[in-house]
Amino acid sequence: MPKTMQTQLLIAGAALLSLLIQPAWADAPLPEINHQYVVLQEKNPSRDAGYVVGDILERTLTLTIKKPYELVKESLPITGYEHRYKGQISGIELLKISTQESQQSDAVTHTLHLNYQVFTTAKLAKPAALRAEILKIRNTKTKEVFQYSVPAFAFRVSPLSVFGEVDLKAEMSPFIAPLLLDSSANTLHFKLFASALGLALLGLLYILGAYAWLPRMGAPFAQAYRDIRTMPDTAEGLQQAVARLHKSFNKTATYSLFSSNLADFFTEKSAFAPMSEEIKLFFDLSHQVFFEPNHPSHLNTHSKAWLLKFCRRLRDCERGLKPHLASNVMAVTPRKSKVAK
Repeated sequence: MPKTMQTQLLIAGAALLSLLIQPAWADAPLPEINHQYVVLQEKNPSRDAGYVVGDILERTLTLTIKKPYELVKESLPITGYEHRYKGQISGIELLKISTQESQQSDAVTHTLHLNYQVFTTAKLAKPAALRAEILKIRNTKTKEVFQYSVPAFAFRVSPLSVFGEVDLKAEMSPFIAPLLLDSSANTLHFKLFASALGLALLGLLYILGAYAWLPRMGAPFAQAYRDIRTMPDTAEGLQQAVARLHKSFNKTATYSLFSSNLADFFTEKSAFAPMSEEIKLFFDLSHQVFFEPNHPSHLNTHSKAWLLKFCRRLRDCERGLKPHLASNVMAVTPRKSKVAK
């Protein structure tokens, strides 16, 4: 055989041998890195039992590597890889991995979000584990490569159904927390409903309330409304009610208010402008009560009852509300008030 051909065969054999032994070199255990350069924080699933086929377990690993070391990203777990537990396929598959990286002056923090899914079941509960991940870490100065072992997380996979007779009292583990329903959505809806109901009741109280429980509820016409309700339905009571309303008008305007200066009052207190016609009618009624008691009233109801409704609408005005105006303030046919009878 020619010498050249022998040389080529030797080269080809050496290349084939290197390919055969390369995986063995790759899988050879590396020396563990000094743990003073790596800080690991684990966030494992909240329970370690009660999982069935199809469940997803979420695990978060926060790895802080101090310089001059760096993570070899090619050593991160691979999705879809069939993990083995004690030499057997575990049925636990890495479904998804996402990474985040943040730089510090003397270290780099890697956050690994790992989602595993259970693809196995059995007649009885059996042990399983999220395997211990082996990460490779390189020294950027010396180019030496070390390994770092992330601890495994052990748990138990339960069957979808129970076979045979089972004593539930004996089978229940005291280490398994009860599975609670998530009531956060219902609680939020209840709080929103209670808040809306409270605001609605507060609005009704503000509109209809007769007592000074809230701001602006103790204004002059609100106090006059409470006083007029207790006055007798007599001639003296009517005079007291009219005088009480004059006192509230003067206090609101901060000066003595007469029919002659009503225009200035409506300009300064625009909230009372919608009541201008009724206010003018009140001053006419006041003139009749004090100076012409026998004159027929122009109201379509008893004077005391009208004054009470009139004062309530004035109370709405001073609270910043739109008053419910009477649609028929003046009667078509004059009618005598109760006082005039």
